[in-house]
Amino acid sequence: MNKDFTLIASDGEKLSITTYLNEQLFSGKTLVFVHGFKGFKDWGFGPYLGEYFANKGFFVITFNFSHNGIGESKNEFTEIEKFAKNTFSREVRELNELLDAFRSGFFAEIDTKSKVGLIGHSRGGAVAILSAAKRNDVDAVATWAAISKLDRYSVRQKDEWRKKSYFEIMNMRTKQMMRLDISILEDILQNESSSLNLENALKNFNRPLLIAHGDQDLAVPISEAELLYQWSDKSKTELFKIFGTGHTFDIVHPFSGTTVKFEKLLEETTKFFIKNLN
Repeated sequence: MNKDFTLIASDGEKLSITTYLNEQLFSGKTLVFVHGFKGFKDWGFGPYLGEYFANKGFFVITFNFSHNGIGESKNEFTEIEKFAKNTFSREVRELNELLDAFRSGFFAEIDTKSKVGLIGHSRGGAVAILSAAKRNDVDAVATWAAISKLDRYSVRQKDEWRKKSYFEIMNMRTKQMMRLDISILEDILQNESSSLNLENALKNFNRPLLIAHGDQDLAVPISEAELLYQWSDKSKTELFKIFGTGHTFDIVHPFSGTTVKFEKLLEETTKFFIKNLN
């Protein structure tokens, strides 16, 4: 069974949410999926993973960040102006507000004391780590193809960005040219040694962490997974490499079915959370 919700954030923006629950199999544990850059809750594997983990006994929360570019149409980037103004700090704040809402009983059918795990894909992996590091009510985190560095731009790109006050990227799937305002670069540079410092977050990360990555990832090289692992507490961290697959584990959008590599990822992630959300 899945349900849709809308959460109003502290600044009045809306977070679109879909939850998944199999009441007969529910174990009392909760998973929150955090999508990545140019991602959204209904992209490709989103609904499939919701159903999958619900059938493994979890209450699953999937959601869209308010400025991810997706509006009323679940699969189209119709809010390009908001996308341009998005920042890492906004996403960390919104994930924290979603977790606060969960703990305050926003999802009435679920015990607010439920053990909680986060799953973050790509950029969402970094956001999950940064958010969880500041909380004591997130019990475990799994990252899928997560980034290890937020500043992913060359000196030339940043110089051009400052001159124009925006940076353009092509969405290869939709063929849309999508702008990033200077605000995202300023956010990264102003906070890279404090609230957005992944190395510091991981060095103080005192809970179980699964770092999963495909060895043929062209968007985020597997070396970034290895760097995250290097920063982490090895006694609490698992590095899971999936060979012969890339950034989305052979899943495409629109969703055309699961893959062998994605099923391996789901199985490993399930084992990780069953073990660490007891």
